[in-house]
Amino acid sequence: EYELKDLANTFNDMIERIRLDYVKQKRFVSDVSHELRTPISIVNGYARMLDRWGKSDPEILEESIEAIKGESKNMQVLVENLLTLVRSDNQTLEFEREKFLLDEMGLELIKDCRLIDEGKHTFESHIDASIEVCLDYSKVMQTIRIFLDNAIKYTPEGGKVSLDMTQLGQLVEISISDTGIGISKNDLPHLFERFYRSDESRTRETGGHGLGLAIAKAMIIGQKGIIRVKSKINEGSTFVITLPISCDELRDKG
Repeated sequence: EYELKDLANTFNDMIERIRLDYVKQKRFVSDVSHELRTPISIVNGYARMLDRWGKSDPEILEESIEAIKGESKNMQVLVENLLTLVRSDNQTLEFEREKFLLDEMGLELIKDCRLIDEGKHTFESHIDASIEVCLDYSKVMQTIRIFLDNAIKYTPEGGKVSLDMTQLGQLVEISISDTGIGISKNDLPHLFERFYRSDESRTRETGGHGLGLAIAKAMIIGQKGIIRVKSKINEGSTFVITLPISCDELRDKG
């Protein structure tokens, strides 16, 4: 009797996991179609306008070319992001590890943020000196940029964005915090889901496909790291990334 009950529970759990995977896959395909529908419609619209009037009107010609170039770039970015996630799912996402100073990268990123932001926010950094790591340079930089970009997007003008880097033995802790609008408790469990949007109107205003955090998570997990998040509405958010600093540490954990 007990063995049959355990078997039934196991079978029910398996069916539920299959159902959830199917629902996620169906939603993923729907989300991709939704993201591609708008840029494709815009490209088609401008192509038709070019065909009708653009050949003889320089203004329409210039406007159409710029719009088509912009939407093509948008689709290219979306496809590249999707390929990154697919490679992560298939465990074929490659990491080219090399030794570099993480503190120098951090200072460079903060410098870039100040330059691009044009004084709208205050940027602070608390970075330990001479943090040598053996990780994928480009993927670590892309990951930190994703969090910094989000911090800037969702922090009103006059707010503060901070980047901290601390070496903890054979680990390095990277913290990105802001004084922005924060994330609700209901949204936190879904934060790293693909195409997840906590606020549709806010997403349209700030742009993006809703894939940045999912990609960042894939790049962190792929390098044997972990990520934690703390946030309160109207009080800001803090994302904490922990990564092993050495190649030997990566091999041991692999």
